[in-house]
Amino acid sequence: MEKTVIDINTRIPFNNNVDYCVGTGRLGLALTHEYREQLKLVQQEIGFKYIRGHGLFSDDVAIYQEYEEDGVTKVEYNYTYIDRIFDSYIRLGIRPFLELGFMPEKLASGTQTIFYWKGNTTPPKDYKMWTDMVVALLKHLRSRYGEEVLEWNIEVWNEPNLPGFWYKADMQEYFRLFKETFTAIKAYDERFKVGGPAICGVKDAEWIRSFLEFCRDNSIKPDAVTRHHYTVEFPERIGHYDYSKLQQPEERLGNLQSTRDIIEDFEEFKGLPIHITEFSTSYTPRGVIHDTNLNAAYLAGQLSHLGDMNTSYSYWTFGDVFEEQGVQFTPFHGGFGLVADGCIPKPTFYTFSFFKQLKNFGSNCVLRDDTAVIVKSEKGFAGVLWNIDSEDFTRSFAFPAEGEYTLITKTVDEDTCNPLKLWHDMGEPANLTDTQKELLRSAAKPLIGSSVINSEKGSAECEFTVKRNGVIYFELTKRTFTPDRGYDYDKVVTFH
Repeated sequence: MEKTVIDINTRIPFNNNVDYCVGTGRLGLALTHEYREQLKLVQQEIGFKYIRGHGLFSDDVAIYQEYEEDGVTKVEYNYTYIDRIFDSYIRLGIRPFLELGFMPEKLASGTQTIFYWKGNTTPPKDYKMWTDMVVALLKHLRSRYGEEVLEWNIEVWNEPNLPGFWYKADMQEYFRLFKETFTAIKAYDERFKVGGPAICGVKDAEWIRSFLEFCRDNSIKPDAVTRHHYTVEFPERIGHYDYSKLQQPEERLGNLQSTRDIIEDFEEFKGLPIHITEFSTSYTPRGVIHDTNLNAAYLAGQLSHLGDMNTSYSYWTFGDVFEEQGVQFTPFHGGFGLVADGCIPKPTFYTFSFFKQLKNFGSNCVLRDDTAVIVKSEKGFAGVLWNIDSEDFTRSFAFPAEGEYTLITKTVDEDTCNPLKLWHDMGEPANLTDTQKELLRSAAKPLIGSSVINSEKGSAECEFTVKRNGVIYFELTKRTFTPDRGYDYDKVVTFH
């Protein structure tokens, strides 16, 4: 077996921004108990800084209101629900990443809607009324939450290059929306950070280039470019479910690099941040891959590289309280979430947890390749290894070390953390009892391992066997041995 010798003088660029932002179902769902419980679990384990979702201005949140007085139609704003939603976020240590959309029905120029919950996806009938609503909300948020609101990112709309999300995918009409919105926000306070065009997939290079050309020609400097990133081929629908084949990681990462390259073509926009405001494997909320260990392993590889060309990348989504295609029938239905109904963590939940632990451990990356990333700090070494749908393999590392070290491993694979299999073996119950939920939660935990590693000739050697679709987190830290008087561990475990 080939051994990888870790060189502590190596400095490998690694932007591990795993905890910057996470996606959510429409904001109105934050008023429900199950949603808040899932987000609480995610925040306790991972702790994202920002959260982004659709529906800020949709009618269920009820911000935009009209009434008639003396025969004149007037506008007023209702912040009751959005205050409840954002207050609940802030109590959990997470802030909004403001996606401006969709259109309130009474402000909309048309009747086109999307999703089960009918978000209106047409331009405003009056752009001044739209920008008045946007700026009024920012003023309200600032008065409620203070100057920190200036640091909340703002994104104008969602996926306007897709006709379902923006009427006829009208590029020029979107550019008008962006210009009017950007100009109004900056006129209120130029310190707000406003980005776009939030595109996904279709004609992405054309949209990014045209967007930047429009901004250049209109003397607009967006604070960020935003786009989305999914990694599967067009799905096959069977019954309620979507089955998709994964694309090669290099192909999808190359597509992201093309956006970086387009931006660098513009002298005015060189170095502009890119925020991936949605990413996952499948782009449907019934993408069965989301619940699998394969999803966890594939996304480990993605997380090791997404920071190469992007400032941030937001997983879509934190939980399975989500209704784009209606209320789901079963707890494991291929939902986008890191957490299934019943607060059951999926394997991918731990991929994100492991990369967050890696970030907390240290920022000095000493190894990064196709199956591992390792960092060093004054405490020792930590790393994540993954196996994307391949035969089991073992990797051996030699770490510069003197004395005794403690090796802690946390393993997620199809044998050790696979609630989907247990649910299947249980008969795939659609409506879980509390006892069943607890059993599934107990099966949705990493396997913890430990050992003492004695260094020899200045080297501590460790081997890790990564099973198919497995993800392993490890920490190798200096061992301080302080036994109590008379306590002999070896005698304890062998005495009969």
